[in-house]
Amino acid sequence: MSKHQVIVADDHPLFREALGLALQKALGGVEIIEAGNMAELEQVSREHEHADLVLLDLHMPGVQGFSALIYLRAHHPELPVCIISANDSSTVMQRAMDHGAAAFIHKSASVDEIREALQCVLAGDIWYPSEIDGTAVNTANEELDVADRIGELTPQQFRVLMMVAEGLLNKQIAFELDISEATVKAHMTAIFRKLGVSNRTHAVLLTQRLAVEAPNGTTQGSGRHVD
Repeated sequence: MSKHQVIVADDHPLFREALGLALQKALGGVEIIEAGNMAELEQVSREHEHADLVLLDLHMPGVQGFSALIYLRAHHPELPVCIISANDSSTVMQRAMDHGAAAFIHKSASVDEIREALQCVLAGDIWYPSEIDGTAVNTANEELDVADRIGELTPQQFRVLMMVAEGLLNKQIAFELDISEATVKAHMTAIFRKLGVSNRTHAVLLTQRLAVEAPNGTTQGSGRHVD
């Protein structure tokens, strides 16, 4: 039997290693492809387009809220994305599912629960966490509309938007991406058009609608774990 190929996207190396061991116990032969930030996730999802699934943490460098999930669903719609997170908010879980997650698995889940969820997803089904009991409020249409607009961005436009949301200036974005400032400005013009906004402030405010509420009750828009 061929090995399952699983992309594990999390910025904690020790957690990626622990999750890899759990996957071996849960699924048997597994090939693990690791990503520690959004840039690495973009690369490995492109290089391993036939991977069986992605296990994605909501909080990674280069990510704004649900943006990594939205990116994967837009650019790799055939690739199931399972969120694995320390967040236990039923609202966050419902939002993740509404944005196209195939499963939401808590980081404290047992190997048996991980096995159940992943076998369900690998069979082509959706695995709903028990915390979603039918009372969770569906994601607002405005947020889903923002997700659709961000999903229309090219990979490079997506990178630029995430950097703008982090507060980087055009010259800093140009340096990070090794492109000219004129190219950054051209990307910004296209981003504004696709998002339906007129300036970078409005683009950032729109992106912030995808922020995730962290377990401690603060709004976690980007970048770091709150375990």
